[in-house]
Amino acid sequence: MSLSVTTLPGGMSAEEFLRDYWQKKPLLIQQAFPEFESPLSADELAGLSLEEEVESRIVLEQGATPWELRHGPFTEDDYRTLPERDWTLLVQAVDQFVPEVAELLQAFRFLPSWRLDDVMISYAAPGGSVGPHYDNYDVFLLQGHGHRRWKVGQPCGPDSPLLPHPDLRILSDFEQQDEWVLAPGDMLYLPPGLAHYGIAEDACMTYSIGFRAPSHGEILTHFSDFLSQYLGDHQRYSDAGLSLPADPAQIDDQTVERLQRLILELVQDKEALGTWFGRYMTEPRFPEMITAQELDESLLNDALDQGYGLVRNPSARLAWRQESNEYLMLFASGEHCLLPTRLLPLVQLICNQDYLDADQLGSWRADGEAVLLLEQLLGKGDLLLEEDEDE
Repeated sequence: MSLSVTTLPGGMSAEEFLRDYWQKKPLLIQQAFPEFESPLSADELAGLSLEEEVESRIVLEQGATPWELRHGPFTEDDYRTLPERDWTLLVQAVDQFVPEVAELLQAFRFLPSWRLDDVMISYAAPGGSVGPHYDNYDVFLLQGHGHRRWKVGQPCGPDSPLLPHPDLRILSDFEQQDEWVLAPGDMLYLPPGLAHYGIAEDACMTYSIGFRAPSHGEILTHFSDFLSQYLGDHQRYSDAGLSLPADPAQIDDQTVERLQRLILELVQDKEALGTWFGRYMTEPRFPEMITAQELDESLLNDALDQGYGLVRNPSARLAWRQESNEYLMLFASGEHCLLPTRLLPLVQLICNQDYLDADQLGSWRADGEAVLLLEQLLGKGDLLLEEDEDE
């Protein structure tokens, strides 16, 4: 049984989107979310930017310098001194702080959930923008309030000329191809590397649903670091059967081929690669928000007996991988454990639901390994006990 969403917001089939648009070309979906009302007001977004643990920025087109970038946390006085137009507030990972924003991600389950990064929300005063730029990842731009004019330009890459700026990657050349004005509920998909330029027509809010896309350099660096933890010091370069060198100072082709065979043997370990990738892609954005908890052994059973469920920590990332007919791997916030395959339905429930009610978990309470798994995830802080609404 598929747990994926089969249609995009707006009605296009997921198969058509993945075949014709994903990582290929932009797509405008008018009224993807009909009659959309932002679950967050501009004042509430600004309030988040006052918090120490929230990542936020303000870009002023004409500040102390052109395209001045300011980093949060901000103060109320910072907002009182802003001009009436031509500035933008950007707040990262709002889905981890506002449950109603996190609920929007359910509509994007036609893509692997471990690819999702976060929901960034921007508020722009009239004329506000962050300049023409491109991203190295896919993004859906959902208009939450007001109107924003989006100009879409040329494919870009590392050689695309940029304006001199210490922090922002603003294109010095923008070759416009298309232009749309988005109203609340409209959504624009942009593939990686495509130039775009958003300008607020009026005071507006935009929800940016971004996706994780590690660079090749990150993949090689982090995977090799992971492998090195399991390689013994006795495993060394060897060259038995060495031929007499024509020049002792030369590193010949045979030497390079030995190294190549050694490296290929290491990276062809599919289980090691899958284990590393699952751990890496579930590393939390805010690990400090996932804290270990001391739990009494009877606490879980008592809570379920009283009808309380379990809540997924908004900062936790979860995924799983089938390794063999006998066992599977559950990845939780950068760690993993081996589980018997019979626990797959429970693992899928844990990975795909933000809330697990007592009835859903009832059939697993007689399974010792299932209960142990739930207790371990509670202990790590990936799952939380449902709180009493009267408290």
